[in-house]
Amino acid sequence: MENFFNYITKPLPNDEVVTWFDANNIVYEKLELFADFSVSVYELMKNTYLGESNVPNDTKIVLSEEDDIKHFEWCWYKTIENFKKEGIEFKRSGEHLEYFKTFYAELFYKQKEEMLRNGVKQFFEELFDLQKPFTKSDLDMILTIYKYLDKNIKKI
Repeated sequence: MENFFNYITKPLPNDEVVTWFDANNIVYEKLELFADFSVSVYELMKNTYLGESNVPNDTKIVLSEEDDIKHFEWCWYKTIENFKKEGIEFKRSGEHLEYFKTFYAELFYKQKEEMLRNGVKQFFEELFDLQKPFTKSDLDMILTIYKYLDKNIKKI
């Protein structure tokens, strides 16, 4: 139990983090790009989502899981189009799509707590903040996202 607690809470020394970034071939500029991409998907989702499942409404219309998937995919493809306009081209489908779809299904669409749903942007901003101390858990999540996006960005 103590090992798990340390995994998610104990900050690593900065020199270990730098070594870890180097060992995993993390390019800082790409890391910043992937942070921007992750936040951009969230921002578009938050700004266009019409169904707040925990807020009663007059019409009693609740969006289905299928509606949520369609919304996510629209936001995903729209974000990819927006980045393409800037000369950065991500593949439309692949492991990166499936990872983010699963992530957002749990932390956005199925989330009943508005505060937690609204915290997704802050989560990504803090996860990719190079000025803060990192835990082993942070680094593992960064590496997962980095690998998925890096594998699915078209080389320019």
